[in-house]
Parts: sequence; structure tokens; C-alpha cells
Amino acid sequence: MGIPFNTILSDVSEYLEQKLPKYLSYHDKAHTMYVLEKAIYIAQKEGLNDEDIELIKIAALYHDIGFTSTHIEHEKEGCKIASQKLEEFGFSKNQIELVCGMIMATRIPQQPQNHMEAVLADADLEYLGTSKYKKMSHNLFKELRHYNPKLTENEWRNIQINFMKEHHYHTQFCRRYKSFRKQKNLECLLENNPSA
Repeated sequence: MGIPFNTILSDVSEYLEQKLPKYLSYHDKAHTMYVLEKAIYIAQKEGLNDEDIELIKIAALYHDIGFTSTHIEHEKEGCKIASQKLEEFGFSKNQIELVCGMIMATRIPQQPQNHMEAVLADADLEYLGTSKYKKMSHNLFKELRHYNPKLTENEWRNIQINFMKEHHYHTQFCRRYKSFRKQKNLECLLENNPSA
């Protein structure tokens, strides 16, 4: 990897700032930077080597870049953009495949196939097991209302309850340190749910 990470970081940052639709209140540049930070942290806790962490950082940067052109199958679109950009940056075919594998592993329902994919998948949904859950969930609700103005808070709560019940973390670190708080967040949703 001849290209310094900071070069890729500023390239992606600029791309997101210019091309992400302004109505994205959840899948915005701040979300990408949050996932990048968490991916580095989880990867270090999981004991991955420097080379793998470098690729995880790059996949984190590109994982939602597909939203610049579509919200449908945005992961596939993200892989296309990442492949083209990384080829220009001189990455090998194998490195690009690893990055695309990680991007695809963030697709819901998550099905990571290796340790690096598990790290990025968990970084993407790490917030479910944190005190930031409520705020981020609200931002996602606002964004989804853009596509479906009829979506009610009640419907959204039910979607979240089902999602939280189905979701599980893939890395040892998140299973150990995020599951308890995620359960608490789920309990809060259930308490406030009239139809539960």
C-alpha cells in the first residue's frame, strides 16, 4: 500500500462532502468517521495486525460511499466506487477484494465471512450498544422518513425492536462489552412500546 492513508482519508472526505445528499441525517460524513474510529478500536482490541487494520480503515471510509448515488443496494455501489478509486491508488486486486468483502459485510442482515469483515460489521452497528443509541436511531428515523413520509414513530419502534432482537455482534470484544448495553436499549424500547 504505497498511498498514505491520510491521502485516501482526505479524498473520501471531500467526495462525501460534495456528493452526499443533504437529507441524509444518519448516513452522513459524521457516521463514516464514527465507524472509522470504532473499526480501528475494535480491530486493535481483537488483536489484528497492522496490515489488516490498514485495510479495515480503508473499508470503513468507503462502506457507505454508495449513498452518494443511491440508497438501494448502496453497498454494491460502494464497492464499485472503492474498486475504481483503490485501483487508481495502486492497490492490488486481492486488497480491493478484501475491502469489498468488508463493505458487503455491513449489509443487513450482516453475514461477515472472516475476522476483518466481522470487525467492520460490528463497527457499523456498535452504536446499538451505547448511550448514543437513542440519538442515532432518531437520525435514522428522520432519514427513512425522507423515503417514506408515512413512517410513524410507532412503526419505527417496532422495526427497531425486531432488528435489535435479531442482531448479534460478531467480534469477541463487542459481544463482551456492547451486548449488555444493547439489551438495555432494547428493554427501553419495549417499555415504551404500547403494542408489546
